Amino acid sequence: MPPRAGRREWTALGVLMLPLLLVSMDVSVLYFAVPAISADLAPSAAQQLWIFDIYAFVLAGLLITMGSLGDRIGRRRLLLLGAAAFGAASVTAAYATSAELLIAARALLGIGGATLMPSTLALVRNLFLDARQRAAAIGVWSAVMTGGVALGSVLSGVLVEHFWWGSVFLVNVPAMLLLLALAPVLIPESRDPEPGRFDLLSVPLSMAAVLPVIYGLKRAAEHGPDGVSGLAVLAGLGFAAAFVRRQRTRAAPMISPDLFRERGYASAVVLNLVAAFAMMGSAYFTTQYLQSVLGMGALEAALWSLAPSVAIGAAAPVATTLVQRGADRARVVCGGFLVAAAGFGVLGLCGTDSLVTVLVGAGVLACGIVTVMSQLTDLALGAVPPRRAGSASSVLETGQEFGGALGMALLGSVGAALYRRDLDGSLPAGLPARAAEAARETLGGAAAVAERLHGRTGEAVLGAAREAFTHGMRGAALVAVVVLVGAALASVRALGRGRVRGRVPETARSGTRTGAPAGAPGDGSGVRPSPGEGAEGAEAQRPLSGS
Repeated sequence: MPPRAGRREWTALGVLMLPLLLVSMDVSVLYFAVPAISADLAPSAAQQLWIFDIYAFVLAGLLITMGSLGDRIGRRRLLLLGAAAFGAASVTAAYATSAELLIAARALLGIGGATLMPSTLALVRNLFLDARQRAAAIGVWSAVMTGGVALGSVLSGVLVEHFWWGSVFLVNVPAMLLLLALAPVLIPESRDPEPGRFDLLSVPLSMAAVLPVIYGLKRAAEHGPDGVSGLAVLAGLGFAAAFVRRQRTRAAPMISPDLFRERGYASAVVLNLVAAFAMMGSAYFTTQYLQSVLGMGALEAALWSLAPSVAIGAAAPVATTLVQRGADRARVVCGGFLVAAAGFGVLGLCGTDSLVTVLVGAGVLACGIVTVMSQLTDLALGAVPPRRAGSASSVLETGQEFGGALGMALLGSVGAALYRRDLDGSLPAGLPARAAEAARETLGGAAAVAERLHGRTGEAVLGAAREAFTHGMRGAALVAVVVLVGAALASVRALGRGRVRGRVPETARSGTRTGAPAGAPGDGSGVRPSPGEGAEGAEAQRPLSGS
């Protein structure tokens, strides 16, 4: 049987959650700092957009590279290098004296984040060799990652209200210093013992495959589908084809094609992408609904958005317990998708004054998505040998980035189309053409027009815009329900294939560790594999759903 994790490993998990929480928080930490940054640094409109987006772009573009690099140089070493870079970039961003310097610091934060995310997940895979313990640890990982995005916006509002805008970055520094001090003591090093030569050409190829697609999808979400967004996506797909071809022909590829032959891994990546599609697609609407339809301030909206998080914390542990007690994993994932679809169904019932309905729908949806993500992450990492944990984690997380961008683009486009169609027939007669065009663009634009008009005309414009946005949100929710029900049915079929006999990949000794402390799980040499240890176990022919 593989060694069970003890107090040291669980303490190490707590340490690993520090960088994961901060990386996920940095996605939303600028929400309330933008007015103060604009007043202090006076960025142009394009610079302000880059201050927001450069972090996510760099993070998504480098995940694959950093996951593969961690397998080669050691995940703990990469984690420590990333923590140092993240801390230094946080200080630089906090005291930036120009928009250009802040953009550069945010790009460096993205580089640090790209090292931290796959490293934390790969280290969790190597710390917890017992299947049951690994599933519990990954449930914690999933909950922290999801909760960090919601917490970032609230923390940003509180800090900006009491301090200056740079404080939203400085909160990263103590946590990174603590990580640098404790990780060498608590976390054993792990790497691929035979990684092969690092393929430098695959680095720009992987970035060229990821970045244009992410950019095109984000542009489509913000401005609607157009030629630029379409060309960007097509260019990215072309580079992706070249990247895949190179990986299939190299003796030592950055991402081994063998990963996708491991039982259940490819299905987990695709289904996890769909889960991210739903999560980010719902956030796109609910945040606007709270602020622009219900008229809440930014901080008030962020605080209300934390309410659904109360139930999220229990979703992953409950799902893990069900699987460990014999529930079929495919059915648990299917159930999670159906719960998420029900959450979108509740959102489809909302009107222009439905705070409780929106919060309940968002909470139900989030519980379903966290259930799905925790199970798929555990399945994906359990299906691959520990020595490839970094590459496997990076591909999984890159898929999440694609899914999130696709969710905002597709559902946002559906909502925008319905919004414009409804508003065309409901704006007050005699409205100036320029004002009508601004109102048709976005709900925020309509609110700005209404504020300038005042009186009954302004109220009519704002009321019509809120009704149109809510209708668009209901239409997008219906599309999401169809997608998630389809994913539920696909999950039963795809994950059920784990019942078919498959080859047994490398054993646990492939995940060699160096410098492991006494009593910590070793390299697995001579250890009998566990029946529930994913694709590594001697009983690899058993159903995945029963692992």
